[in-house]
Amino acid sequence: MIGELINGMFKDVGRAIIDKEADVIQHLAEDQVRAGASVLDVNTGPYSKNPKDDMKWLIESIQKVVDVSLALDSTKPDVIEEGLKLVKKRAIINSTNADEAKMEAIFGLAKKYNAQVIALAMDKSGVPNNSQKRLELAATIVAKAIDFGIGPEDLFLDPIVLPVNVAQAQGREVLESIREFRLLSDPAPNTTIGLSNVSQGTKHRSLVNRTFLVMAVANGLTSAILDPLDKDLVDAMIAAELILNKNIYCDSFLDAYRKR
Repeated sequence: MIGELINGMFKDVGRAIIDKEADVIQHLAEDQVRAGASVLDVNTGPYSKNPKDDMKWLIESIQKVVDVSLALDSTKPDVIEEGLKLVKKRAIINSTNADEAKMEAIFGLAKKYNAQVIALAMDKSGVPNNSQKRLELAATIVAKAIDFGIGPEDLFLDPIVLPVNVAQAQGREVLESIREFRLLSDPAPNTTIGLSNVSQGTKHRSLVNRTFLVMAVANGLTSAILDPLDKDLVDAMIAAELILNKNIYCDSFLDAYRKR
């Protein structure tokens, strides 16, 4: 679970970044880790006037209270590099896509700082409308990463989830892509999704999110950027892994998973 809540797009986080309210950020970090997140996504948001300084401040604030890996989330390689200089644990770069120049920049940083990479199955043409094109782009990404000496096990391939209310047919394509991405190499690359995208603009967001997450886990998903404070969502994920025989059953399996 990659916690999604430290993102400047959220109003409370955006205000906390502007006003440098470290306690707001630190509480979000602690709550997400307590709920089971093993990685925290860190995004200054689109309105940051000084994203490099804000990224540094966020990382310093977070690392004072929790000891987990951080996913440095920015479209700007120089902002990501500022964060990579400060992280205490191995970081994840969020993200590259299949564009040649973008891969050169991001994989170069990943190699320099021994970071893992989230890679989106899209290019300058946008998000593909079928799983076959997603697979082609994912294969391009894997090959490029290997050229930089980055193994598939350090990649998180993202087929890109689109909102079900405007792109309903894409849910099935994403699930198929998750299965296919895992067959690209041995060892297999990791897979991830920005889960909340699937319910964007829908009435029953939590229901849509947890239903899609369970389906994605059943198709081989290995990670997701999500809200770890949504208890029903996390419970559904734990139950899905139990049914897939990833954990031993006991009546208190939810508590057992969390204690682990």
